[in-house]
Amino acid sequence: MYKPEITRNMPIFTGIRTFMHLPYLKTMDGIDFVIVGHPFDTGVTYASGTRFGPEAIRSRSARIHSYNPALDLDVFDYLSGVDSGDLRTVPGFIEESYQIVEEQLIPYFQNGIVPIILGGDHSITLPHLRAAAKKFGKIQLLHFDAHSDTWDTSFGGKKYTHATMFRRAVEEKIVDPKKSIQIGMRQYSKKDLIEQRDLGYEVITALEFREMGIKEVIRKIKSRIGNNPTFLTFDIDFLDPAFAPGTGTPEVGGFTMCEALMLLRGIAGCNFIGFDIVEVLPDRDPTGVTALNAAHIAFEFLSLLAFLKKTKHSSSLKKEMV
Repeated sequence: MYKPEITRNMPIFTGIRTFMHLPYLKTMDGIDFVIVGHPFDTGVTYASGTRFGPEAIRSRSARIHSYNPALDLDVFDYLSGVDSGDLRTVPGFIEESYQIVEEQLIPYFQNGIVPIILGGDHSITLPHLRAAAKKFGKIQLLHFDAHSDTWDTSFGGKKYTHATMFRRAVEEKIVDPKKSIQIGMRQYSKKDLIEQRDLGYEVITALEFREMGIKEVIRKIKSRIGNNPTFLTFDIDFLDPAFAPGTGTPEVGGFTMCEALMLLRGIAGCNFIGFDIVEVLPDRDPTGVTALNAAHIAFEFLSLLAFLKKTKHSSSLKKEMV
């Protein structure tokens, strides 16, 4: 069983900067999840620097405790996992990086290990989805973001950027848009929104979110993805710039960290097979609050996995008792 290597006699600011003080280990034996960094930002169309996101998130995770009071569980009572460091990439070459990242992630999915990936700009999610699809076939996408990322091409007619990958995922038939949902959009044209929905995605814009309320949004998420294998991708600019100033394309009118936590905790029990948190740009946030919030979002990912495992274990015990 692998869990954070820290005791009350060990100051939390010491040691190697792994996520939550997890062991730094490259293994697939005896683990339920793996933390990996994906330090790549060649897909950005505005501000660069998210290649330093994984480092900042790990550093800000040092004080996170393993007990989740909202879900009433200690994640390491149910999960074993490690921090395996960063994925190999080729800076400046997006398609080559896609290929080698996919190759590195496939073994985790094939062995039933859930990757929690720290980005990196949002273009990195495409190879994550490709690797997951090798195991699960066409998967569902739960996407929190201020932007749809469903453009056909970006500047210069480029088809692979952080603004295009969720259109590519539909075209490649690795994501089923009719069982997927995108939430929080607040920077788009009317044409963008029509095209997003024409691809098949259910879309809840920030304005629609405010009108329907958080409980209804949670209900819609659960109804849309059901118990199907789902990849959860969280762009930190889903949060308002007050809570995430350190990102490349901040948009006003976003969500609080409290709302983000309520959303994630509200979908506990869904069948998540992979996660990523992206677009943390530490150089634009000297306070470190963006990376701190991203680290806590990654911890909520762990909590969702632990809750699912706890639920499955409880169900098995009930069946044995019948």
